[in-house]
Amino acid sequence: MKTEISLRDYLATRRSIPAFQMGGPGPGTAEIEEMLRLASRVPDHGKLAPWRFIVYRGEERARLSAELAKMALVARPDLSEEMVKVENARLTRAPVVVAVVSKAAPHVKVPEWEQLMSAGAVCLNLLMAANAYGYASNWLTEWYAFDAAAHPLLGVEPGERIAGFIHIGTPQVPPTERPRPELSEIVTWVGEEA
Repeated sequence: MKTEISLRDYLATRRSIPAFQMGGPGPGTAEIEEMLRLASRVPDHGKLAPWRFIVYRGEERARLSAELAKMALVARPDLSEEMVKVENARLTRAPVVVAVVSKAAPHVKVPEWEQLMSAGAVCLNLLMAANAYGYASNWLTEWYAFDAAAHPLLGVEPGERIAGFIHIGTPQVPPTERPRPELSEIVTWVGEEA
């Protein structure tokens, strides 16, 4: 399901599709593996690979979502019926969900901050790799990314953190544009033009 587009044109129009607006088909194993190879080609000072992937697919997504919903209800017993439905669908909104897990840790030469940014770069690369294969993608970090009690359920080891959950599937609606910041609001120029 590959598409061809220049990198510049892609970056000018790149847009996430909300996970709940995705459906099947999703990528197969070979496509996922290639996406993960592409995603791994990020700046990585010290060649530490301070991140790893957990791929959630198939029926296991529903089981994990049901367990997350139980955890959410324990924490917030007053959840509305609508929010219970949301919790029960956390990992089933797209056919494939990939957790990018940061293994950043103190290192003699590589600051932990650089390792964390490398994991963020992996998340963005994975979004773009999924798009390059013609799939929609969305980078989410929801409550269970930050809840240490949910980490064992999700396969996250002690000391690791979730940089993001990348949802991958087929868009069910066309992408819509959203407002972007004006350059005058986000750029500071230092020095004269060369």
